[in-house]
Amino acid sequence: MCGIVGYIGKQKASAIILEGLKRLEYRGYDSAGVATQNGGRFEVAKKTGRVDGLIKGTSVLKLAGTTGIGHTRWATHGGVTDANAHPHISSDQKIALIHNGVIENYASIKKFLEPKGYTFLSETDTEVLCNLIAYHYQKEPVPAEGSRFVEAVRKSLRHVEGTYGIAVMCGDCPAEIVAARKGSPLILGVGDGEYMLASDVSAIISRTQNVVYLKDGELVHITAKNFSISTLDSEDVSPVIDKVTWSIADSELN
Repeated sequence: MCGIVGYIGKQKASAIILEGLKRLEYRGYDSAGVATQNGGRFEVAKKTGRVDGLIKGTSVLKLAGTTGIGHTRWATHGGVTDANAHPHISSDQKIALIHNGVIENYASIKKFLEPKGYTFLSETDTEVLCNLIAYHYQKEPVPAEGSRFVEAVRKSLRHVEGTYGIAVMCGDCPAEIVAARKGSPLILGVGDGEYMLASDVSAIISRTQNVVYLKDGELVHITAKNFSISTLDSEDVSPVIDKVTWSIADSELN
């Protein structure tokens, strides 16, 4: 099992993400990583082992930026290595991605992308999806309305077979995250001037009790000021914000 945490707000993203990842340690994992967005570029720290090892063995605490994504991985495609740990960055440096689940047709997608100049540093299906989103982002025309970033993610997921819970950042889109799910839990936390993503409520309950449980086939576009939910067929979805009635103390008691 794997853990996802994302953050957009006014505070340092890396510290909040690490706190959330620590609360997901009960799920089991073999590596951990964080990526933040800072001045149009990604700053990444990832490492095999526990979250404490990531903190001690990398510069993760120095990552700047108020938008970020973090992940704890349990190896499926590829061994337990730093290169296979999430987040992954596309070879053109435009897209950062974390992913729970399995992309079943990753080999055929990789075969499609390689002749187009996309390269791969890992053995993972996740990096293949990351580069597919980058490909569609470069191909996607600038829309009169909506978001080129969102449409690139949407179009990519229409080609995917398998399961996923993903959180994506784009280098051209500061303070934005796009997330989607199919067969893998994903939750949006609505806080006071901030938004969080998580694969489990326990990762975000210390910051907000207002949550939206994404459904299969839904995609959420989060900015610093608001969020919107739609389907892979581009239909708008009216969000339902639920209130979590249990506390962080309850979470610590499992």
